[in-house]
Amino acid sequence: MRITPAAELEARCGKLQALMAAQGLDAVIVAQNADLFYLTGTTQSGNLYLPVEGRPLYLVRRDIGRARRESELSEVIPFGSMRDIPRILAEYGLPLPKAIGMELDVLPVSLFERYRKVFPETRIGDATPLIRTVRMCKSPYEVAIARDAARQVDAVYRRVRAVLREGMSDLELAAELEYVARREGHPGMTRMRGFNSEFAIGHTFSGADSAVPAYSDTPLGGAGLSPSFGQGAGSRIVGRHEPVIFDFTGSVDGYLVDQTRMFAIGSVSDRLRKGFDDMCAIQERMKEVAVPGASWGAVYDSCRGLAASMGYADSFMGAAGAQVSFIGHGVGIELDEYPFIARGFSDMHLQPGMVFAFEPKLVFPGEGAVGIENTFYIEEDGALQQLTFSDESFVIL
Repeated sequence: MRITPAAELEARCGKLQALMAAQGLDAVIVAQNADLFYLTGTTQSGNLYLPVEGRPLYLVRRDIGRARRESELSEVIPFGSMRDIPRILAEYGLPLPKAIGMELDVLPVSLFERYRKVFPETRIGDATPLIRTVRMCKSPYEVAIARDAARQVDAVYRRVRAVLREGMSDLELAAELEYVARREGHPGMTRMRGFNSEFAIGHTFSGADSAVPAYSDTPLGGAGLSPSFGQGAGSRIVGRHEPVIFDFTGSVDGYLVDQTRMFAIGSVSDRLRKGFDDMCAIQERMKEVAVPGASWGAVYDSCRGLAASMGYADSFMGAAGAQVSFIGHGVGIELDEYPFIARGFSDMHLQPGMVFAFEPKLVFPGEGAVGIENTFYIEEDGALQQLTFSDESFVIL
């Protein structure tokens, strides 16, 4: 188990403080688990109070002992009620803030209203864009953990080759793979920031079920086992001459990578085989155009345009009527971080330090889905490095 070094936490808080100063914020209060982990090194219940100048105060409701063991911040303070915050600020010589930033994209309204009672004269704005901007470029420490996650997902990929067989259900296959992932250190859940974006470990399904759309903002959905969680592997039996798609997240010490690979028993149709090869060609196009300074939207437009020119306008990134408007997404502590290789992001640009997954996929209702996905890192010199490394060939068993 890694403990995030103090130098990492200090650098992250310092970058956020610089953005806060530019936005005229006196403080930021962080309450969401992913952001807490990024800025404190733990997820014990409480709030991080980050003044625009000075040391952060991690106010912990429970468990204070564990928070002090897991966080390298110097000020980890017990508190029982939000009403205690003004008193604690005074004890540390901090004035009441005139302008506070909070995570308004994820903070429940009821909790927000309680903060407003604590700071009735304070202007409260949205700190989420600032936090996501700081999190968007990864340090060497973070990239090293992502490499461990890539090794984990490769171990799971190799298990597919060992256990996939005709007559097993999609659920049986998913269970085999999730066992390996857990044994290799996966915590069993995958954080996403979007509202109602529940996600487990990955998607593994076969044949026509891989083309079933779902509520999730993903190109692939799957039938799932029940309307209560309408995505992922279901009870369909794996047959011969049909695609089996393995779309999995690796997760080690809080950091994620995303990878998709293709399998079949016997063979697949010429359309699916050609479609897979064409998605690999779109991945190669991305590697050519995803350079520092390129806008996220321009990379999307180039790759989306290539897919359309290949004849896939109605099947790229989902079936007609269920297509998503992205081809890639940032990965880190959450699976939907900056950058978004997506429609409309023409004013946001690629930078060194960004880590993102790129997943060109085709969906053919009634037949199945094919595609490729890897996680990439933009190095300081601008070179694009691939972190996931499992064999990319369409495996025929």
